[in-house]
Amino acid sequence: MIEPGTAYAICLGLIAFDLVVRAWRIQWYLRGFDHPVSFADAFVANAFGETACAVTPLRLGGEPARLAGLLRADVPAPAALVAISVEILAAWPVVTGFAIWLGWRYFPEWWAQAGPAFSRSVRQGAEWMVAIGLLTLLAWRIVRRRFPKHQSRLRRSARRMMVYWRRTPRWAVLASIPCSALNVATRVAVLPVLVLTVPDHPPLGPVILGSFALLYSQLVLPTPSGVGAVDLGFLAGAAGDMGDEAGRLLLIWRLYTSGIGIVLGALLALRYFGWEPVRQAARRLLNRPA
Repeated sequence: MIEPGTAYAICLGLIAFDLVVRAWRIQWYLRGFDHPVSFADAFVANAFGETACAVTPLRLGGEPARLAGLLRADVPAPAALVAISVEILAAWPVVTGFAIWLGWRYFPEWWAQAGPAFSRSVRQGAEWMVAIGLLTLLAWRIVRRRFPKHQSRLRRSARRMMVYWRRTPRWAVLASIPCSALNVATRVAVLPVLVLTVPDHPPLGPVILGSFALLYSQLVLPTPSGVGAVDLGFLAGAAGDMGDEAGRLLLIWRLYTSGIGIVLGALLALRYFGWEPVRQAARRLLNRPA
């Protein structure tokens, strides 16, 4: 067990370190495409993307916001699009590798330690699970109807990314791999550190696996930051039984993994663009005609 103040400081350091290594990662890709940017510009662009990902359905606003940040740094649009696309393509094998390894290493322990309590919570809160499931499906339908071209754009983007991938300097890809690994590790580590503040905390193995699942399920859930499904899963014991501390830990975990990024990106956007351009950009995204 560690003191809450110490845990909060460690979590803040983890999030700060993650922001740093992700700025390095996009810097190296842009340098590989002969369009170097400063660390500050890379950091600001990523902060814009972090905020937009967290507050838009299916994270639709993330890459346009990062693109706006790189254009602000005088990166040509084709180079910025290539760098962002290849960065995503190169990061997915790292995330998949973590998923496979964590599942192999911790799933049996998770099933033994957290599985019974999670199953019991699901049965006891079946009506809430059904409601969240229905709301999630409804959100999927709304997103698909509101953004009808999104899926076809994703397919075209995937084809373009393969072209870009073949043109990407291999040194940039190799340099990005440890950054992507650190990105996953630092984000996943936040919840285990917070759990260590709880007396008689659950075993850390299931907490680590649950932390990964809760974080990366947000990539496919339609609601912003997986709101609803992720929170219900947390409270149901997906990362272990937190007892009476579950609500407090959820709030603090959300603050570190989502809240800090949202606030930081929003403040930087207001500083560099002003209120009116930010408001208009949000309206264009959220009020796009069906």
